[in-house]
Amino acid sequence: MRRGVKPGKIGAIVAHLGAAIVRGEVAPGAALPPEHELEARYQAGRGVVREAVKILAAKGLVSVRPRHGTHVRPAHDWSMLDRDVLGWLRGGDGLGDEILLALDETRAIIEPAAAALAAERATAEDCARIEAALAAMERGQDDPAAAIAADKAFHLAIIDATHNPILRSFRGVIDTILSALFDITVGVFAGNLANHAAVAQAISARDPARARRAMEELLGYTQQHLLSGSLKPARTENDKP
Repeated sequence: MRRGVKPGKIGAIVAHLGAAIVRGEVAPGAALPPEHELEARYQAGRGVVREAVKILAAKGLVSVRPRHGTHVRPAHDWSMLDRDVLGWLRGGDGLGDEILLALDETRAIIEPAAAALAAERATAEDCARIEAALAAMERGQDDPAAAIAADKAFHLAIIDATHNPILRSFRGVIDTILSALFDITVGVFAGNLANHAAVAQAISARDPARARRAMEELLGYTQQHLLSGSLKPARTENDKP
């Protein structure tokens, strides 16, 4: 970050342009307005505008070529696991079924194997964290925000319990995926508690095969409801009028 450049102003420009791009208000291949127009639009200096464009480029939303301007990249180039990108997508009409199912498929690739590794490697402290998250899930059944937080803690504790440094480096990615999905699936949260308990029990019992199967059943429950198309985003206390 260059000296004298205001992060708050940069963030506001990034959020406005990023949301416009992911919602299709600026089509792939289209050029963003030139710098001087963006400076005037946002009442910002050249340094602020350039930093904002750099951030958008880092998220895969735009390409910058000298003397050719800044152009929107196609959706398949976007950093879909970037928190901001997913947040902008959710802020429009919500994440489409295709994206939701793709996120769920990604979980299905990672989490059953992670549960099996956790069953082999979890320490007593790891098991206690998993059990504590499960207990918090059971207590939070009537509070969507608490349920989502506890559910995320449960799955992230399993990732940590693998003691695999590469898998642990995916923690932020998994967190982002869970944040996007749980806002939708929290409505059927209670019906999946038994599957979560089965995963925790298998890990505590040091049974990798059972832990893998239990996680597959847990994720299968979620996928079944996603495929039904009946799920709606959760309303938390902050959303209520």
